[in-house]
Amino acid sequence: MLNILDGVKTAEIKITKEVKTLSEMVKDTKLTLVDRVESFEDIMSLEIGDTSLNRARNLERELDIRQLYIKYEGENPSGTQKDRIAFAQVHDALRRKFSIITVATCGNYGVAVAYAAYLAGMHCKIFIPESYHTERIKEMEAFNAEIIRLPGTYEDTVTESSRIALEKRWYDANPGGANTSLQISAYAEIAYEIYDVLRDAPKYIASPVSNGTLLAGVYRGFVNLHKRGKTSRIPRFVAGSAAHQNPIISSFRAGLDTCKDIDPAKIKETVVNEPLINWHSFDGDEALYALRQSGGEASHISDKKMKEMSSFLHKKEGYRILPASTSGLIALLQLHEKNEMINDRYVAILTGKY
Repeated sequence: MLNILDGVKTAEIKITKEVKTLSEMVKDTKLTLVDRVESFEDIMSLEIGDTSLNRARNLERELDIRQLYIKYEGENPSGTQKDRIAFAQVHDALRRKFSIITVATCGNYGVAVAYAAYLAGMHCKIFIPESYHTERIKEMEAFNAEIIRLPGTYEDTVTESSRIALEKRWYDANPGGANTSLQISAYAEIAYEIYDVLRDAPKYIASPVSNGTLLAGVYRGFVNLHKRGKTSRIPRFVAGSAAHQNPIISSFRAGLDTCKDIDPAKIKETVVNEPLINWHSFDGDEALYALRQSGGEASHISDKKMKEMSSFLHKKEGYRILPASTSGLIALLQLHEKNEMINDRYVAILTGKY
């Protein structure tokens, strides 16, 4: 069995008294659905997003770059950006009167959905490939999630769990399909939060990519801001992912307009690269479109470089960052090495704490 952490280390999520009170209201079926949904929206306002955007001044000095900002998604409750889409899906399920929600995961997204479902009073069924082990199962079970093992890859588990959800009439929170627009809208909030601080779009935004939803969502957010006349430009997007293990990066570098799957037999999972790899990116076409339209770039990043950057960030900026979360930042800095970036602003999204 592959021992995969898939992100942040197991840590208890602290639920405040205010959130507990609101959760009790969400679960109270004597209240109207409008009141229950409103209470859940209040939880979302308190718990999700509004993560910090700070200058990485020590990195700037070390790497001879100016106005490099870090958008730190590790401040979300479960420690990653996945809380944004998990709460959006549970909100949709609550509004549509579902009582059971399901998702396939290797770790992070499962914890986020389990936490959101727990606060909403929903039963959560989480499907995990039987060859995977993640310490985060403890957190899922702490929120009363039911763990179901299935044979095959992560992609196989997504497909099968979606089939079961349709058959059983459970709410399906998996990536892709009907959920793409909802999840892209949830991630677009990151663009709005960056704009709130910078009051314009940066020249570049760097992001790790796996399924591609995060990058696609932030791109759509900035497109929306630009169309409304809020920003003077749309940023160029930079994607980083595990070397030769992600179809978005491989397809971009091959000059393709659509995302081509990787041969599953060529995927080599490690503890470092697992959060990034897949043979099929469910929102790969949307991410590839964002890279192409913004004049962006995409790079293969080695495990060694991700581990070194994680240690470097801890030493220089005090962030404890999951190595895979640094892949976008590394890709941005590699561009800087080739063609010095000066007199502008640059943002790197760090997706998970370690």
